[in-house]
Amino acid sequence: MKILQGDVWKRRGVSLLWGGEALSVLAQPQQVVSIRQFFAMVGQWPDDLPCNDGNTLVVAGLEGCVDLMDPIEGEAWMKSDLLPAVLAFQDEYSLEAALVFWLPTGKNRVKMNRATEAYSWVCSAPHSNQHLDLGRILWAGAEADVGRIIDPDCTNSDPDGPGWIGLHHPRLS
Repeated sequence: MKILQGDVWKRRGVSLLWGGEALSVLAQPQQVVSIRQFFAMVGQWPDDLPCNDGNTLVVAGLEGCVDLMDPIEGEAWMKSDLLPAVLAFQDEYSLEAALVFWLPTGKNRVKMNRATEAYSWVCSAPHSNQHLDLGRILWAGAEADVGRIIDPDCTNSDPDGPGWIGLHHPRLS
């Protein structure tokens, strides 16, 4: 399990974030874009992004989109629609910007298999016994590059403890 040091996740790469305090430091509510706005930006990326001095785009609504679909549809949508949009973002900004997906319930829904260190998303009811394989879907199996974002102000240093506020991948391929 890789623990991310510092705040590189705020400046580059792709992150899944559920730490509310970290979000409030990173972006004002009016700076966060909806998943619909994110898709509308594809191919028309702004020169300056709304957060973190123009270096970060925070997107809300991914969780709700996936939860509205059954797991098979959700996985297909993530592969066919979400992943190409994320890759387009990366292509536009190279390694000079961060894309952060706000997942309010991520702490309870992102799980890691300790034997394989593979991350998955626990689906919502009525499919809560099923998981989406985040590593295979979003990171093309490159989970070794995924780092856990740990709140530096949290006194509990356990990577599975309350200080775990997200995941970060430096570059999807």
